Amino acid sequence: MDNLNDLKSVWITAKTDSLPAAGEMTNIIKKYRSKTLQKKVMVILIAAVSVTIMIGITFIYKAKMPTTRVGQYLIILAGCVLIFTNVRSMKRFYDFRDLSNRDYIKFLEKSRQNQIYFYKKTQVAGLIFWSFGLLLYIFEFVHQNAFICITAYLFTIIFLIILWLVVRRRVFSKRAKKLEELIKKLESLSKQI
Repeated sequence: MDNLNDLKSVWITAKTDSLPAAGEMTNIIKKYRSKTLQKKVMVILIAAVSVTIMIGITFIYKAKMPTTRVGQYLIILAGCVLIFTNVRSMKRFYDFRDLSNRDYIKFLEKSRQNQIYFYKKTQVAGLIFWSFGLLLYIFEFVHQNAFICITAYLFTIIFLIILWLVVRRRVFSKRAKKLEELIKKLESLSKQI
């Protein structure tokens, strides 16, 4: 009988603070899913409005130089790439409603692979279209005065360098870090459960 009392005292004094609450994993999954879907919807809406405005400008403003038209088309193409990739990604997030913990962790691993692919390939293509489109688009407005042309292109190129080398990398590393932390947290919760 003494062993039973020892076992009972160990059972009662065991610390369970580190164990997850009953619905903690579910709450983390729902919160991540809803935040991601909200962000994707906002990106799609902003890109759609931007593309619509650029299409309107294309029809309203009659460009005198072919570089302006090419620039407009490249900017529209970049917006379409952004819309397409986010719609595809949003569909993937929308479809993952009822997954087990392990399936959800696999889903996040796939999201990490997609994030890396987007950073290395898709985002590069979209930014190339947008960058060249912007450089070609502004030429008609600044080409008449050499000082204005040099100044406009200098500021535009500095802006693009900062966008490519600083902003793009920081955003990627921040998102990758958040996703990595979420995966680690869910893996530890899954192991405890």
